[in-house]
Amino acid sequence: MALYLKRAGHNVTMFERFEEPKPVGSGLILQPTGLTVLADLGLLDDILALGSRIDRLHGADAATGRTVLDVRYDAQRGGRFGLAVHRAALFGVLFRAARREAIAIETGIEIDTLEAGERATLIRGNGRRAGPFDLVVDASGSRSKLRRSVGNPGAPRPLTYGAFWASLGWRGDGFDEHALLQRYDKASVMIGVLPIGRPEPGADKMVAFFWSLKPADVERVRAVGLDAWKARVVSLWPECEAFTSQIEDFDQLSLARYGHHTMKWPAGRRLAIIGDAAHSTSPQLGQGANMALLDAAALSHALARTGSVEAALEAYAKARRWHVRIFQALSLAFTPFYQSDSVTLPFIRDRLVATVAKIPPAPQFLASMVAGTVIDPFKRTGLKEARWDFGHDPGHDTTAP
Repeated sequence: MALYLKRAGHNVTMFERFEEPKPVGSGLILQPTGLTVLADLGLLDDILALGSRIDRLHGADAATGRTVLDVRYDAQRGGRFGLAVHRAALFGVLFRAARREAIAIETGIEIDTLEAGERATLIRGNGRRAGPFDLVVDASGSRSKLRRSVGNPGAPRPLTYGAFWASLGWRGDGFDEHALLQRYDKASVMIGVLPIGRPEPGADKMVAFFWSLKPADVERVRAVGLDAWKARVVSLWPECEAFTSQIEDFDQLSLARYGHHTMKWPAGRRLAIIGDAAHSTSPQLGQGANMALLDAAALSHALARTGSVEAALEAYAKARRWHVRIFQALSLAFTPFYQSDSVTLPFIRDRLVATVAKIPPAPQFLASMVAGTVIDPFKRTGLKEARWDFGHDPGHDTTAP
């Protein structure tokens, strides 16, 4: 967002709560939507050089090996693909670009609230003030404090299941470097292996390894012991010993907690709310970072084509409304089939859904759902989708015709 605003000629200051800007988290998939935003920013080649191209998502029942999920991006014409990256890679590409633009970054600052009048003033936790500003953009995540100023005081509704995540060294034997692979034990256990390329230039290749579980069960799992947990993983997916053998302590596993929240109107007076602060959900469809990138592009486009901040905020909210709502609804609907205590839903998933998913137009719909293009997110955002007909070669023309 700061890059878009600075390049449009605005005076931009970023406030960062960490003492030093740094990435948090493991891996994610940049979908054609998010990749198009990075192409629009001129950063696609940089991220392609670090990530791992993903052509399919494949999930199987751990007990029988039966394919439960098989989504291929090429089910839709146009050569679309995903790019799995370490969060540090995405952070690094964007942070280095921000540094090149000499964007001012003030660190170690916790923003508590906002006072909006003719201009907006930010109030820090210690009472100190910053501003005034013509526009404040809240990108502070799902625990945002600023959205209280537009009548959204509540935190996201916690989802029952979260996940252990670890970033480990890539071991290719038995795994497809161009696929997100998953194994399921009903809906209570989901194991995932996602090759994520390199966190930074020159680093070794890595994998994001995850295991779904209830945050409420974490202490019980820890009490039973690391060896027992690793044995459980390997009993369900023997090849994963290549990754569990790299885990020597529970401290190597980060616990992710998920919540669901969708703002009806992600804007207030002199305030735009983007990313997880405006809409957070399960990562089941892999859309979080991509939706945030689209938000940034949409807000930038709205500011460029309207005559006032107020008009731009209205245009931004309208531009993102239906794409956000549809994908929030899809994620909420699909998550219980893969992460829940239900016995019925995984049975339906494994028998009925897996069969129907092979019959056109289901493969095309699933591909568009994963790609983030069930409805066109580009036109109202002011983007043209990047071209994907360049194969695996990162040396390409990324502009749309």
